[in-house]
Amino acid sequence: MVKLGQYNRLTVIKQVDFGVFLDGGETGNILLPKRYLPRACELGDELDVFIYLDSEDEIIATTEEPYVQVGECAHLKVTDINDAGAFLDWGLSKDLLVPYNEQHKPMEVGKSYVVCVYTDNYSDRIVASSRLSRHLQEESGFFKPQQPVKLLICGRSDMGYKAVVNHSHLALLYKDDAFKPLKYGQKIDGYIKTIRSDHKIDVSLQLPPIQQRAQLTEQIIAHLEANDGVSTLTDKSAPDAIYHQYNVSKGAYKKALGSLYKAKRIIIERDKISLTQ
Repeated sequence: MVKLGQYNRLTVIKQVDFGVFLDGGETGNILLPKRYLPRACELGDELDVFIYLDSEDEIIATTEEPYVQVGECAHLKVTDINDAGAFLDWGLSKDLLVPYNEQHKPMEVGKSYVVCVYTDNYSDRIVASSRLSRHLQEESGFFKPQQPVKLLICGRSDMGYKAVVNHSHLALLYKDDAFKPLKYGQKIDGYIKTIRSDHKIDVSLQLPPIQQRAQLTEQIIAHLEANDGVSTLTDKSAPDAIYHQYNVSKGAYKKALGSLYKAKRIIIERDKISLTQ
């Protein structure tokens, strides 16, 4: 079955002046317009295409790359508003609709919002919603503490930040677990901190100290080995540079360097660190 709002690998079965038709199985033949054809496209070729509805609500294929697929969340900008709702730029020629009843608060042109994308059960149209709690789960029985996850910051609260976890769940990131300011719509790597007694999820940007230090020390060694045993990233380096390389705070990095130094695995100098011989 063809998956609407997602990538599909389909076979070219007919060539016409205005494009090619792809085998959509039970869905029927699907047009890939000429402007989206890859070079030297021939009958029998298998193409990776995104399937969505055109302005006439007909199923169509494209080789354009949308910013988000059905079942995912993204931070998208409003390009227009009309009687149907707000329209978002999602990387395709046809914008993505957010109906009025799916807007957490009235949207404004030029502003960006975190939304989830889904297929409407009644119209089969691909639409988006900023009412995240309506479409994402807030309780989990399968996430495990210390499990790596992908986070998308979707709001603030008195306790910290609200985040989308792996496009499917909502979680809380406490202020104390966010070692740097975060922006609405920011994507960031994180970890499951705990599953509370009510099955709701708390996340963190770092592993617990012991596990984090063990993992980080091996990352530092691997980085040194890949760079002739030397790195200019020292305990005096800027926090942003450390975070860019290792995704940890400067404090965590300094403690990991201290552990490696005590174990006589590295030499710390003023402007560099290096592996011991």
